[in-house]
Amino acid sequence: AKKQLVLEKLPYSKDDLSPAMSKDSINYHYGKLAAGYVKRYNADEGDKKFNEAGAFLHNIFFPQLMKAKSGNKPSGISKALIDRKYGSFDQFKQDFEKAAMSVQGSGWVYMSKSGDIKTIVNHQVKNDIALLVDWWEHAWALDYEHDKGKYLNNIWRIINWDKVNTRLT
Repeated sequence: AKKQLVLEKLPYSKDDLSPAMSKDSINYHYGKLAAGYVKRYNADEGDKKFNEAGAFLHNIFFPQLMKAKSGNKPSGISKALIDRKYGSFDQFKQDFEKAAMSVQGSGWVYMSKSGDIKTIVNHQVKNDIALLVDWWEHAWALDYEHDKGKYLNNIWRIINWDKVNTRLT
């Protein structure tokens, strides 16, 4: 029997990510789009590799978010890694934004397990992801219209650094 993909359950309620991410955005992005990759893969519809990678990435992205917290910053191993490679979290965020803004079209931006900032075109399975940000238009357009920079600024408020730390160990 071929493997069936599953969409990871959200470890928070759909209201918890507001104002960084609205309930409407979660219903659409998680409930329809992310679920769609899983459904199409399992039903053998469309581009198999694309759907599998889409499901894989969303299953990393959504579970690593948490209830919005002001002053949310990396701690533990992720803080140590970021400080060592970038000098400060602020510098890391600047470099991350620069990489994100250089993406043309659809993609993802992530910090690898070695602390490097990398980008993904469309969807691809990568096995070195520690922190992942969805950079497809559907991730931010509903809440931020054209202002994807504001989306990125706000996403730091809902990153669960404990999850990131788990990926780094």
